[in-house]
Amino acid sequence: MIALIMFLSLFEIAISQNQSCDPETTQVLQLLFQDGHVVIDNGIFQLTLSNPEGFVTGVRYNGIENVLAYTGHENDRGYWDLVWNFPGKKTKKTKGTLDRIEATKMEVITQNDEQIEISFSRTWNASSNVTVPVNIDKRFVVLRNSSGFYSYAIFERLQGWPAVEIDNIRLAIKLDKDKFHYMAISDERQRYMPLPDDRIPPRGKPLAYPEAVQLLDPIEPEFKGEVDDKYEYSMESKDIKVHGWISTKDSVGFWQITPSNEFRSAGPLKHFLGSHVGPTNLAIFHSTHYVGEDLIMKFEEGEAWKKVLGPVFIYLNSFPKEVDPLLLWHEAKNQTKIEEEKWPYNFTNSSDFPASDQRGHVSGRLLVRDRYISSEDIPANGSYVGLAAPGDVGAWQREYKGYQFWSKADEEGYFCINNVRSGRYNRYAFVPGFIGDYHNETVIDISPGSNICLGELVYEPPRDGPTLWEIGVPDRTAAEFYIPDPNPTFVNKLYVNSSENEYRQYGLWERYSELYPDEDMVYDVDVDDYSKDWFYMQVTRKLDDGGYNGTTWEIKFQFDDQMENLTGDFKLRIALATSNVAELQVRVNNVSVDPPLFTTGQIGKDNTIARHGIHGLYWLYSVDVPASSLCPGNNSIYLTQPLAISPFQGLMYDYIRLEYPDSVNHITRS
Repeated sequence: MIALIMFLSLFEIAISQNQSCDPETTQVLQLLFQDGHVVIDNGIFQLTLSNPEGFVTGVRYNGIENVLAYTGHENDRGYWDLVWNFPGKKTKKTKGTLDRIEATKMEVITQNDEQIEISFSRTWNASSNVTVPVNIDKRFVVLRNSSGFYSYAIFERLQGWPAVEIDNIRLAIKLDKDKFHYMAISDERQRYMPLPDDRIPPRGKPLAYPEAVQLLDPIEPEFKGEVDDKYEYSMESKDIKVHGWISTKDSVGFWQITPSNEFRSAGPLKHFLGSHVGPTNLAIFHSTHYVGEDLIMKFEEGEAWKKVLGPVFIYLNSFPKEVDPLLLWHEAKNQTKIEEEKWPYNFTNSSDFPASDQRGHVSGRLLVRDRYISSEDIPANGSYVGLAAPGDVGAWQREYKGYQFWSKADEEGYFCINNVRSGRYNRYAFVPGFIGDYHNETVIDISPGSNICLGELVYEPPRDGPTLWEIGVPDRTAAEFYIPDPNPTFVNKLYVNSSENEYRQYGLWERYSELYPDEDMVYDVDVDDYSKDWFYMQVTRKLDDGGYNGTTWEIKFQFDDQMENLTGDFKLRIALATSNVAELQVRVNNVSVDPPLFTTGQIGKDNTIARHGIHGLYWLYSVDVPASSLCPGNNSIYLTQPLAISPFQGLMYDYIRLEYPDSVNHITRS
């Protein structure tokens, strides 16, 4: 208790000493033009941008001349970039054309005593075949008495422009590697990090793919033997609010704060990269990571489009030397709350970014109706309810051209979605504990100032009959299943003894063959515990000759003699948390029958297995199992994944359930 009081006291002192300047004090906001650069200085920090390219070349703060990387070209310190292609131009050896978005025009949008906003823009030239056919306007905003800067970008295609594909859009900032050694992305996920030099041979050894490197001879011996991989630090969009770095020597923090994820692609569960070794700080607005080619932005010939990405806030903070510098993380979280309360910002000078009074609000209550569980409708506690572009069931997880707005319902199922941009939307939702997606195809038109109450919405998840047996928890992840300890040769110490993040260790796909060297997994629903006996991913089996085999898992269950006269179909519900170049075949009581009772065909390119994820795209299948295919006593369902040319091919299951035919009497419980 005494330690906690001392901690809080120190934290309060640090916070008070780190507050932005009093609004009544005189802080002169200056805009300076130097040779090839524009400098914005508000007396707290100084931002230097290349002119007219719009690269972030310098950030001076708290006595540090430049917190950014000093090696290499100055244009490699802070920049917006994207990866793109004309359709059909991509080859197997390239991911696309990297474009650093070098602007050609600088314009001062706003300059007064309270703020400066600068635009760096590039207009597409129809005669060019080497630049992406998109007009891009990068904006930087500095406010008086603000310890940081805001950045956003306006992307626009006009009618008649050629077709194009875009893989990735981001804002990247690289910090001084000699200063910023401590990274924090959440309360649980923060640590001192190795240096980028440690990844380069002979200090580092690349593993199964270039991003994963084992540190053999790091400059700091504490990292020896560890695996460094940027994908070990990815996060779901809904959780990316603040992340960054601390220079413990200077007691300075550098943070990226994202007060809203309305502009990111693919909804709240999409994984994005953030901070990782470099030291690098990323704001990724669109990427195909953990989804694959389904999330490549594809624009048809002549298709017009406009989207505002951001703003995000690049925030700097500092403490006196006598205060623990790691407390800067907590102060940055406080600042995040402030930024969230200010959203949508009212200082951006663009008609494409509407203020709060130009947006709408939607509220309601979501209930779940499953009469095999309860005779009453169930409040959708913890559900995520969202508005996204009109589409099919679950279309939000593949949507990228528009904006999405999501809210987490309270324990009674009530939700409120605030600050929705004007536009046409469908209602979507998913509910922990229930399979499938809620979707209402009725279009909602949001206009400025609208306040729409939807009343009670009822989701009826897929269900034909009572449950015979089930495996797992329907939560769109494989986190509840058995996740093995990593090979002690390949560990990230941050995740040792971390039950919430144990799946982020390198090489877990290889553990399957080690645990099941001769035969595949067999699971008895009456005996086994899925948290101990169901391996969390169905991957290929590595052979002695270096090749791979597909795998077949067996689910054993008993069929009551009293049910032998049943007619109709049982229903097998299979929810997948991810799939990577895989196929799921289902067979009943005959492992070799061909064709199988059901097959998905080849699905997915999520690459979740290699990228230390626990889910990618969600897939839900319902398989009719004829009662005649089952027999009294012992029965088996076989799940086969036959495709096998890589260790990263496979599936993760979210939940599996076998339902009786709906003719079976059942007892509901309230």
